[in-house]
Amino acid sequence: MHCGRFQSVPLSRREMLAKCGGGFGGVALTALLDDPAYGARASSSPTHYPARARSVIFLYMDGGVSQVDSFDPKPLLDREHGKPFAAKMEPTQFNSIGTTLKSPWKFRQYGESDIWVSDLFPNIAQHADRMTVIRSMIAQFSEHQTANFFLHTGTGMQGRPSMGAWINYGLGSQSRNLPGFVVVNGGLIPSGGLDNFGTGFLPAAYQASIFKPSDKPLANISPRETHPQLQRAKIELMRQLDQGVLDRMGHVDQLESAIENYETAFRMQAAVPDLVDLSDETANTMKMYGLEHPNEPTQIFGRECLLARRLVERGVRFVELTCPHTGNDRWDAHSDVAKNHGDNALAVDKPIGALLTDLHQRGMLDETLVIFSGEFGRTPFAQGSVGRDHSPFGFSLWLCGGGVKGGYVHGTTDEFGYHAIEKRTEMYDLHATILHLLGVDHTRLTYRFSGRDMRLTDVHGKLVSEIVA
Repeated sequence: MHCGRFQSVPLSRREMLAKCGGGFGGVALTALLDDPAYGARASSSPTHYPARARSVIFLYMDGGVSQVDSFDPKPLLDREHGKPFAAKMEPTQFNSIGTTLKSPWKFRQYGESDIWVSDLFPNIAQHADRMTVIRSMIAQFSEHQTANFFLHTGTGMQGRPSMGAWINYGLGSQSRNLPGFVVVNGGLIPSGGLDNFGTGFLPAAYQASIFKPSDKPLANISPRETHPQLQRAKIELMRQLDQGVLDRMGHVDQLESAIENYETAFRMQAAVPDLVDLSDETANTMKMYGLEHPNEPTQIFGRECLLARRLVERGVRFVELTCPHTGNDRWDAHSDVAKNHGDNALAVDKPIGALLTDLHQRGMLDETLVIFSGEFGRTPFAQGSVGRDHSPFGFSLWLCGGGVKGGYVHGTTDEFGYHAIEKRTEMYDLHATILHLLGVDHTRLTYRFSGRDMRLTDVHGKLVSEIVA
């Protein structure tokens, strides 16, 4: 019993902090869990099982690198050079079929694993003991546009989500100030256009941001407002107006994504100038990447590779690099494979070798999956006299770091390098394995659309367990 006029003695500031301090971490955690940078709107579990890789760098070799001129030597082509092709031919993209064509380059064995690599790629070859080379890839399409969609999205149709968007959606971004999916465009957007990097039916916030490899990678990166508070007030007004529409109409992806993009763009205005400011890189690093090389396309791709390292260093989940202009039509060597592949290899070999060296020296390669691939390979017989046509029946790519075996060759093609005959690997299998290395079960990364649970691998795909370390 008390008289009713009793009042509790207020807590002192010291007592309040002592009693409540343990809860501050929970408040901070709640805020983080609601942040897309830490997986909000993604899977309730960050990964389905422990991830081997945290980020992916996809070195996209647009146009199709010839397997028999790069990573799949075929002595029979030397012996049969200039003779009518002795095996059954599949339909080609074009009809100017010539004779059997040997490689213009010699092949050598590298590393303790003795992996064969042609003289096209002397710098990449130095990393043979860290790479898995897949020689038995097959694709379903021999035309660039549909093959590009298939490589990027898992289907030959336009308008499906890119694998970068799927990964960004499933895992969330690791960076608060940069997008989770970045394409660094060296000058060549793939046939099929920006739909190769789109989100399809996934929320629009997960699509790629397209950067240029320059001091100004994005337009309008500098704010027009004279004071940050003024810009912040404008963004807050737009957020309130958009939120008012959402409150009345419910879920509207375009508006929800716009709100997120306003915030990301605001933070990028501080993060991007630091990203592209290379003054903290050593002169040796710049030289290693080829930024001082006399060949301009080498400089461009060197800057792309250096930006890729800096992007994953800052937590960007998926980075794709496109090829620079070399005076040829991509890696699409229809008329002169020696000039086409020679010029393109000159542009990319030194920078890619530097990227792998740099990631390894910084201790980042173990958690960064690097992938080198085009959309298909090329024929072992000539188109015309010295070109090669498209061939999806058995081609080569390689992966490095991020939990893959080093010094390993997976699969084989026939004696001409034409058809995959052992350990045939489909594009769905590649996608499933990439997701696995990121800790994601490809059958469980789904999105409900049009009454069906959709996924990157559709109803296909299996883990290529042999390449996992």
